Amino acid sequence: MEKSDEEKIVIVGGGICGLATALALHRKGVESIVLEKSEKLRATGACIIMQPNGWRALNQLGIASKLRQTALPIQSGHYITVKDGKHTDLPVGNGGECRCLRRSDLMKTLAKELPPNTVRFGCKVVSIKVDANTSAYSILHLHDGTMLMPRVIIGCDGVNSVVASIVGLNSSRHFSTCAIRGVTHYQTLHPFGTAFYLFDKDGVRLGLLPINHNDVYWFLTRKLTSTADSMVSKDQRLIKDSTVEAIKGFPNHITEMINNSDVDFLHLTDQIRYRAPWDLLRTKFCKGTVTLAGDALHAMAPFLAQGGSASLEDAVVLARCLSQNMGIALDPTGMKAARAALDQYAKERKMRVFWLSLETFVVGTMHDTSALLVKIKGKLEVVQDLLIPSHLEVKRV
Repeated sequence: MEKSDEEKIVIVGGGICGLATALALHRKGVESIVLEKSEKLRATGACIIMQPNGWRALNQLGIASKLRQTALPIQSGHYITVKDGKHTDLPVGNGGECRCLRRSDLMKTLAKELPPNTVRFGCKVVSIKVDANTSAYSILHLHDGTMLMPRVIIGCDGVNSVVASIVGLNSSRHFSTCAIRGVTHYQTLHPFGTAFYLFDKDGVRLGLLPINHNDVYWFLTRKLTSTADSMVSKDQRLIKDSTVEAIKGFPNHITEMINNSDVDFLHLTDQIRYRAPWDLLRTKFCKGTVTLAGDALHAMAPFLAQGGSASLEDAVVLARCLSQNMGIALDPTGMKAARAALDQYAKERKMRVFWLSLETFVVGTMHDTSALLVKIKGKLEVVQDLLIPSHLEVKRV
């Protein structure tokens, strides 16, 4: 087997969190590599709703101004019950910045800011050997037989994380709800302005947010129908048909929006997965010099649209903790410094991600009670804003 021990920090997973963590470290002058199992950048998918806390993190990463050019600010929200046409104001970002970004724009912007060869494609991690009790390095085994012995391993490998099981997190769980996402392009200006709309009828909810003046991102959530949804998820045309069927009785312009959506961007998630908030309280977030960030740590259902923003927070905080501790004197191996950094990261993030996960869990479990959902969501967003860590506002990468 080929053996390499020259890498100090290895990030497993080249999604949003993995790239953001590498960029945050780069801004701090700390080198890292990203191991991505895909053969190219995973810039697929529709959109990501970026909340105010996410924009604060993007500002620190130095890419917020570029991304603002790609998306309109969402300035208002409207909750509409389809049966009676009743409108209720819906809080959006608590007065802070909220935009809907194309996932490809975010991924490509992150990747372009990284030094060459930071991301190594086609690198699949098959196992990790962790020694939490001695100063020995953890060992990453790759599918091609290569072994890496980095000083720090950061698992950003998503909800089905290989690294999470090493750290000790339980398997993710799932809601009995499925989600369909898509994008519709309008040849002329779309009719939604800069507003977020959420339509509700008999447990089926359809939300839409403008990306720009011509493109609209939309999502639909409804009760999971098990085997049928699993079969539909493999065929994008069937996804469109099932969506049109689900919104019978919705306003005509909404049905038209779905019918005109781009088939290539349609995606059905037949199991919305999450990590139980109580599991986050029971884990240490790290083992030895191995830790987690993003969905690998706190996979959240999309009910609060906080998964992406929270992942960017992780990246900024983790990079700061590592940069502050990696220079500890009289530590020739760097292991003492690495452990101190990860302990600090876990201390700062534990309650933050616990509360976000708990909020998402509560809203998810109330998903079948529309009016109560709106009331709870508004109250939780106030709590959420209070919980945004102050260091994300005052410290700069």
